[in-house]
Amino acid sequence: MNSADLQTFLNENNIEAEILFLAVETPTVETAALALGVLPEQIIKSVLFLADKEPVVVIASGLARLDRKALADYLGVSRRRVKIAGPEAVLAHTGYVAGSVPPFGYAQPIRTVVETAVLSLPHPHIYGGGGDINALLKLTVVELRRVVGVEEARLSVIGER
Repeated sequence: MNSADLQTFLNENNIEAEILFLAVETPTVETAALALGVLPEQIIKSVLFLADKEPVVVIASGLARLDRKALADYLGVSRRRVKIAGPEAVLAHTGYVAGSVPPFGYAQPIRTVVETAVLSLPHPHIYGGGGDINALLKLTVVELRRVVGVEEARLSVIGER
């Protein structure tokens, strides 16, 4: 899948978001913020975990270090049963290449948990993966919440990665 598939998903689901195509690749929070001229805290990341081999996407601030134990506790499983997915698993479950994964619009439905810090970001727009390594998705926190639902948990420490 790629940004064209994501655009189709946006259109079919009446999602108020825009895919921005950049002249450079944006595989990291730092490169994305620099390319857009925004603060790194405005960049969100969609991280795929496998919990008891089931996919779970966590949407977090780009500045956050995700706490695997907190996620395991939230999901009610042992920490040893929660693993961050490798590039092959990311592609297999989401349909997108790691580094380009949007917060929604996957090849198959995936349980999604939003880190609480994302929901309180004070900026009018946030930016996440846009389906291609040189694309970012611009949307509001309100629209993100509307699309992915209200499952949220405190899973990170802001400012540490």
